[in-house]
Amino acid sequence: MNIPRLSICIATYNRADVIGQSLESIISQATDDIEIIVVDGASSDDTATVMRHYQDRCPNLRYYRLPVKGGVDRDYCHAVSFARGTYCWLLTDDDIIKPGSIKTILELLPRNYSLIVVNAEVRDRSLSRLVETKHLHIDSDIVYLPSTWEAFFINTVAYLSFIGAVVIDRALWNERIKEPYIGTEFIHIGVIFQKELPNGVFAMAEPCISIRYGNAQWSPRYFEIWMIKWPDLIWSFSSISDAAKSRICPRYPWNSLYMLLLMRAYGAYSLVEYSKFIEGRIDSHWRLFIAKVAAIIPGIIPNLFFDIFYTMVGSHDVIFWHSLKTSRFYYRQYFRNILRSMKKTISSFGGQKCT
Repeated sequence: MNIPRLSICIATYNRADVIGQSLESIISQATDDIEIIVVDGASSDDTATVMRHYQDRCPNLRYYRLPVKGGVDRDYCHAVSFARGTYCWLLTDDDIIKPGSIKTILELLPRNYSLIVVNAEVRDRSLSRLVETKHLHIDSDIVYLPSTWEAFFINTVAYLSFIGAVVIDRALWNERIKEPYIGTEFIHIGVIFQKELPNGVFAMAEPCISIRYGNAQWSPRYFEIWMIKWPDLIWSFSSISDAAKSRICPRYPWNSLYMLLLMRAYGAYSLVEYSKFIEGRIDSHWRLFIAKVAAIIPGIIPNLFFDIFYTMVGSHDVIFWHSLKTSRFYYRQYFRNILRSMKKTISSFGGQKCT
């Protein structure tokens, strides 16, 4: 049996509507040097039916349906445990890889880096509109050696929150501690940054992936992920200085009125999040009051404020703008809805008058 050089490892859950498109982008480039591992966390939709179709088409695809849902961290660990390749590419189940990407990755493997960081472009949910040409903002490939460990952390960790960017030495993954990072939603970040990577990192400038932005299954838990779990994880790494960690995120971002209002503008912060995550973390009555006000203020107000403010300062953060404009509190859509409602009311009133 041919031993693959690259195992493409995918954890999936209830993605019957999109995983086929992802698999098409992989299978169209498949060679005997790769295998595809899909671990299904007990999906309740038609994922199993979709996977049987692709198994019939691709002998290099192996599908494992777990008896119970274990969570994304455990499912990726399962996928790597089933893999046979020297390297594992931890791909997502709803994004697609660009033509020629597998060939590009295979050509890099003989260099024996501990990690290859795969760049990505960002598209909207339908993949029809380009939102950002490069999610990792580099103009040329970069090699990070152990001597530039903190520079690697500062420059890439935010981007590496996207697990599809990770092509990692399977032996290194297997030898590292994983249990403390189960439940963080970012098992790969824990594996990568718990200590230095001995053979360095290759960061790619040219995008190989198209991200389907806004389709994350944890979107309803946006506040918990980015205000609680992410900073807790980032600040847990003893191999990284506090100065470097503070460049990525504050230790307690939920302490900041600015961050709470931004989350409100995104539609991610309400009294639900206040009660669940804030109320028990702040001792000051005054600061609790401010946090509660931020949770109940009409979301259209901070949404409008951030739009005006960042327009004035000339921000080019396309992900910020996309998040602001796709929020349920996006002020322009809010006013459109009011105008639409007014037109219907006037039309209805006019019709009644005529009769």
